[in-house]
Amino acid sequence: MNPTGTVRDTRHPVAVATWEEFAADEPEFAALVQRCLDRSITKIVATLRADGSPRVSGFDAVVSDGQLAFGSMPHARKGADLRRDPRFALHCAPADQSDGSLGDGDVKVSGRAVPTGDLTGETEGDGFRADITEVVWTGLNDARDRLVVRWWRPGEEVRRIERE
Repeated sequence: MNPTGTVRDTRHPVAVATWEEFAADEPEFAALVQRCLDRSITKIVATLRADGSPRVSGFDAVVSDGQLAFGSMPHARKGADLRRDPRFALHCAPADQSDGSLGDGDVKVSGRAVPTGDLTGETEGDGFRADITEVVWTGLNDARDRLVVRWWRPGEEVRRIERE
């Protein structure tokens, strides 16, 4: 059994999982979420400012070596936010909504950012990986006449609801 559901941060005692653990627990759902992440043009991350108010920023996130990884440019405020309070929420909008549809759906990932060190090479900055607390996918059913919400938390099965 993998360690999904392990509490890694005693300051914020919530069950967390790596991307690899998420994919092992729910491979079909993880594959859908990764397709959405891979095809998304725009990803937005929400962090918390020092005064507790939210900050949103565009950024790039990738699944690599079993981790959901992302970075922050040198001296960027989102990196400072994440070092001070690691909680974040990522939103990945559908790639093309020009026809009024939700396309393949949108994705939200919440969790804790774990510093991985300095990024070097083409892009410099601060590297992070995600300890995931929740993954949500929202899209349309096969008949495209109802909204579907699917969500997963470490140690739980994927839940699903449909709405008109």
